[in-house]
Amino acid sequence: MILADLLCAFLKVGFFAFGGAYGAIPLIRDVVLSYGWLSEERLTYWIAVSESTPGPIMVNLATCVGSQQAGIPGALVATAAVVLPSFVMILLVMGFFSAAFRNQRFQSVLSGLKPAVIGIVLAAGVSMTVRNCLRGEAGGADVKAMALSALLAAAFFFPVLPHRRRISPIALIILSASLGIAAYGY
Repeated sequence: MILADLLCAFLKVGFFAFGGAYGAIPLIRDVVLSYGWLSEERLTYWIAVSESTPGPIMVNLATCVGSQQAGIPGALVATAAVVLPSFVMILLVMGFFSAAFRNQRFQSVLSGLKPAVIGIVLAAGVSMTVRNCLRGEAGGADVKAMALSALLAAAFFFPVLPHRRRISPIALIILSASLGIAAYGY
């Protein structure tokens, strides 16, 4: 039964995750929490692990959840389910898209979807940050999480040197992992 649940849940994520992996995080969150497979806090940890391991975050997260729920068979089913819709859709519409990309209306639809995807990703990120900063002891604020979030945001948005570009995502992941270990001792 758990394998069927994993299959259905991650097929749903695979079919409706438009805009890439970060756009899928809210869908994965809803699915995982509705089945009770992970708590909100545990999901946040899995997202961080999935982000910092090689490969697409959506596939990594599906593999982690599937593995935790049903071992290797669960990991295989969840991974295949989340990838299968995209794979099939790409095969079916390759011919259509070559002609469609030359169509101005189709280009307009894609251009209109970009801000929506950005909004979904931003909402998921802000929601996770706020939730983590407000899960301190006795329901109060987690001062360490707030300080780390502010420090990481500053490191990303404000380059240290005047002519330096922003910190790379890889360096930001390594920095955040190091700071998290230092602050929380995990």
